[in-house]
Amino acid sequence: MTIPDRQRWMFAAIGLGITLSAWGALYPGNTWLQVGPVALALPFAWLALRRTPISNASAACMTAFVLLHLFAARWSYSFVPYADWAPMLETQRNHFDRLVHFAFGVLAMAPMVEAGVRYWGLSARMALVFAMLFVLAVGGLYEIFEWSLTLALAPEAAGAYNGEQGDPFDAQKDMALAGLGAGLMLPLVARAAWWKGNEK
Repeated sequence: MTIPDRQRWMFAAIGLGITLSAWGALYPGNTWLQVGPVALALPFAWLALRRTPISNASAACMTAFVLLHLFAARWSYSFVPYADWAPMLETQRNHFDRLVHFAFGVLAMAPMVEAGVRYWGLSARMALVFAMLFVLAVGGLYEIFEWSLTLALAPEAAGAYNGEQGDPFDAQKDMALAGLGAGLMLPLVARAAWWKGNEK
């Protein structure tokens, strides 16, 4: 099946984002750990969308998250200089990683609900529950991955990659923010019209 033109442009934007994210990266080794999987997944995502198409709205949600991730990876998350661009946002801790975790919860809900209804035979209610559980599970698995990575990397590199910035509860806060983002989207996605026509 042919991929819609809008989604082709989304793939092009991600391809450009990969290049820009890796260009002059602050921590090149860490950046490739974050950008590399996106580059490797891109052709598989293309094939997947040809076999199991999704709406432009869901594709836009996924694209927005990937581009936000690539933007943050350019500075290894913890060093995104947003305070230089907007000094009123300066705080003792760099919170950009928290924003991305929250955005994951917000942006993952619509694609997961659509996939659940359209391809997995779930009712609208069960698809919403599934999407919420998906966000929480992925958030937890990612934090476990970050912990395992600290066992392999040098302490400085691990700290830059993980972005805990001295907070012993960083993992819990990241997962909570992803869950909060997903929870806030529940009523909005439940009322959306673009995927209900596919309900089984």
